[in-house]
Amino acid sequence: MLEDNLREEIKEMMVENLMLKVPKEEIADDLPLFGPGGLGLDSIDALELVVSLEKKFGVSVANSETAKQALASVNTIHDYVVANRK
Repeated sequence: MLEDNLREEIKEMMVENLMLKVPKEEIADDLPLFGPGGLGLDSIDALELVVSLEKKFGVSVANSETAKQALASVNTIHDYVVANRK
């Protein structure tokens, strides 16, 4: 799988599963996903993301510390999926 293609798939998954009102084209790879100044996701979105990652990419997130690091941006999700894909 191409690296850029994976980032696009992650963005599509986020827009679909989190019902974002932002088109995937407007989500920068390094945009913070949580907190002010970023996409503004919350803890429920984080849970939804974890479930979506397991379903779509077969990648599980072990705990909240791992999730905090892995789900920071599209780039960190991408790197986590590449490193942990089965």
